Amino acid sequence: MRDNDAGYVRAAIDVARSARDNGNHPFGAVLVDRAGNILERAENSVVTEKDCTGHAETNLMRLASQKYDPEFLGSCTLYSSAEPCAMCAAAIFWGNVGRVVYGLSAEALYSMGGTSAKEVLSVSCRDVIRQGNKEIEVLGPMIEEEAKAVHDGFWI
Repeated sequence: MRDNDAGYVRAAIDVARSARDNGNHPFGAVLVDRAGNILERAENSVVTEKDCTGHAETNLMRLASQKYDPEFLGSCTLYSSAEPCAMCAAAIFWGNVGRVVYGLSAEALYSMGGTSAKEVLSVSCRDVIRQGNKEIEVLGPMIEEEAKAVHDGFWI
């Protein structure tokens, strides 16, 4: 863990709060470079964009891959308010981000009723990334109680 990891996860939680305020599911992600600069922010847009792939991390990877080359992204960290799903983990892999840090675990999210679908693709982001041939560091969950708060009352 790095000194500022919790602060950047909090930034992702703030983006998740914005997503919720905007009528979407409460998920957010931020991309941070090696120097600690937040380069991009993205929130979930599944509801408002009517796009089932509009998860925060996938939205972030769309933005980042258009602006930055894969080598640069390899030195960056993606911070997420919650554990990336299998789709998002694959987008992170293909985008070449070198490090992922998340707040709320998928297990804790699902125990809160944190899904709008009746079924979930229950594959951890670590398991998705392990299937590839890149060294991508994955850390989390961290500050999980803070990460849970943005979901309070949402999934009822």
